[in-house]
Amino acid sequence: MKLLPTPEQAAALSATLSATLSACNTAANAVSAVAFTQGVFARQKPQKLVYADLKARGLSAQPALHVIRKVADAYTTLHASIEAGLLGGEHSRRRRKAESKPIAVRVDAAQPFDDRCLSWQMDARTISIWTVTGRLRDIAFTGEPGQVKFLATHRKGETDLVHRDGMFFLVATCEVEQAPQFAPTDWIGVNCRPRKTRGPVGRSSSGPPVKAGGAARFQREPQDQ
Repeated sequence: MKLLPTPEQAAALSATLSATLSACNTAANAVSAVAFTQGVFARQKPQKLVYADLKARGLSAQPALHVIRKVADAYTTLHASIEAGLLGGEHSRRRRKAESKPIAVRVDAAQPFDDRCLSWQMDARTISIWTVTGRLRDIAFTGEPGQVKFLATHRKGETDLVHRDGMFFLVATCEVEQAPQFAPTDWIGVNCRPRKTRGPVGRSSSGPPVKAGGAARFQREPQDQ
């Protein structure tokens, strides 16, 4: 969803939300440095080391916890990528670089908010959001009508505040029922390159393989897109 401040709100809103993102992400970099230096990456462990500092920086309780969780989740992702070999082997330059310094986030990176820090007034199409200067209320938002309707009935969990191209957006989490699994009973397989193999041109679950025979000469090789 895109925020739509009135002309009177626009300048103050932009400055306030930019300051809020900057404060949260500057705090996240401080938490990351402590976590890296102390070697504590789980969500609960850095909290004892940095919570008082985050409060002193002007963050309320919930935003402070979200900053800690954001950093912890970033390290979890990094360590999982290393373990899966996505950054190369033990001596690869890319892996050594990632492991040699704390994770850093941009000052305007997205910041998660829960329902205690950001509330939606769906009937009025407005939101209320915590900032470092106090609560901002009655900020209008808009979106594609179908998505707004879906948001009203399926939103659940956190919402990210995103600053992009001079505009502010809210990326909300929605819970969607999983579609029922379809188990096919029959199938057909087709060889798209009959000239490249001596195998059959097609095969199905209920009949014998279809040999290429004279059909292969009517097949055109797939063109790369």
